[in-house]
Amino acid sequence: MRISRMTAVMLVPGVLGPGVLWAQEEAEGGAALFDINMGLSAWTLGVFVALLFILGKFAWAPILGAVEAREKGIQGALDEAADRNAEAARLLEEHREQLADARRQANELIAEGKAAGEGVRRDIEEKARAEGQAIIERAKAEIERERDAALEALRRESVELALAAASRLMQERLDQKKDRELVVRYLNELGGDGGAQA
Repeated sequence: MRISRMTAVMLVPGVLGPGVLWAQEEAEGGAALFDINMGLSAWTLGVFVALLFILGKFAWAPILGAVEAREKGIQGALDEAADRNAEAARLLEEHREQLADARRQANELIAEGKAAGEGVRRDIEEKARAEGQAIIERAKAEIERERDAALEALRRESVELALAAASRLMQERLDQKKDRELVVRYLNELGGDGGAQA
């Protein structure tokens, strides 16, 4: 189809060109402007057809083949570029999904870390409270023991002082076992009354 179009385009000037030129020459020499010499037109047409045949056989086929090959190459390159573009778009979308997933996982890890840190903080506070309470309880028990020991020592000292004072007053030594029982009983009575009054 391309060859027939090209032939028609080249045929028109080939046929009309020599006749018009010859008509102009005769017009200058006195002939009519539009006179056509049929012999010259036939030879021109024959040479033109022969030229078209030679060009069609030896030149146009390779040229058209090269043009078609180039067109196919360009189309192939365009198709390949479209495929690569689609692949790049797919990879970009995949990368965006992976990035979103990584951000989500990072946020989850941060949340887990905060929760774990909060749990550790609560555990440490609870242990510190428990240890502090235990220390307070031990201190209270120690204070109670020390107070009881001090009271017991004070009672013993009081008994000894009372006995020493009584023996000085009486100017004689009493029976220590009996005296001690008497004083301890008296002090216990005093301690019981003092506890009831307090």
